[in-house]
Amino acid sequence: MGRRNSHEMRYQNASSARRCPVAQYGCLDTPRVPPDIVRRDSSTSSGPVVIRQAAIAAAVAVSLLAGCSGDGDEEYVERPVEELYNEAQDLLEGGNARSAGRAFEEVERQHPYSQWATRAQLMSAYAYYDANDYDAAVAAAERFIELHPGHQDVPYAYYLIGISYYEQISDVGRDQKMTERALVAFDELLRRFPDSEYARDAELKADLARDHLAGKEMSIGRYYLRRGQYVAAINRFHSVIERYQTTTHVPEALHRLTEAYLALGLDQEAQKNAAVLGYNFPSSQWYLDSYALLNGGTSQ
Repeated sequence: MGRRNSHEMRYQNASSARRCPVAQYGCLDTPRVPPDIVRRDSSTSSGPVVIRQAAIAAAVAVSLLAGCSGDGDEEYVERPVEELYNEAQDLLEGGNARSAGRAFEEVERQHPYSQWATRAQLMSAYAYYDANDYDAAVAAAERFIELHPGHQDVPYAYYLIGISYYEQISDVGRDQKMTERALVAFDELLRRFPDSEYARDAELKADLARDHLAGKEMSIGRYYLRRGQYVAAINRFHSVIERYQTTTHVPEALHRLTEAYLALGLDQEAQKNAAVLGYNFPSSQWYLDSYALLNGGTSQ
């Protein structure tokens, strides 16, 4: 993404990074990269401006008075786009991210054809993400992509979707729907924008998501193996080898296949998988265990 001047939207790596909650991954801190959009000045088309708190308070008071009409219906009062946008920005900077998300949405509602409406759409997605309202963040980011497929900040929107799912990943003993959705989002980002500034982190997290899904398959396969349901176990271990070839679980999957085939009396299949294991991972402990099995030992 090219460098932009000081009057345009740009991204920054915030210093207050939120740590990835999936501790077992040993993953990097997630970059907090909100669109850092300069404030809109009502008197000029360039240069940042800070809306005074008194002005914001007055605007809020007007809104409250408008809502107290005699017939009980809320009266619509259109406000200047710079006032709405800067108020939303103040809410975000003040730590009230959820309210900021709604305030950014109000920018678009009142001024749908303003250039600031487009920016507010992406800012609302980030604000909801910052508030841990992942569903709203994903919905806002997907809407931004749908409405502006050629916008220069679409890569960030994809990244925001992926990270929103990624931060909801649970341990392998639970449902992995969020892991799968995160992987889809990161893969789409890498497919469409392989050179974007978010590609490296997306690739890392996509690899970790694949490893997590492989771990889920291994967990189910071991369960079947312990219960003597060897065919079901074999199917799971084969899935790991075929779908997640680059993960850390492949050596164990080959060993477990050796173990399962031996239990079924299919010695040739067991030897074949042990040979593949020895060829690709000769120094692996799983290969030593498979070799011991083939020579009358027991599995770990």
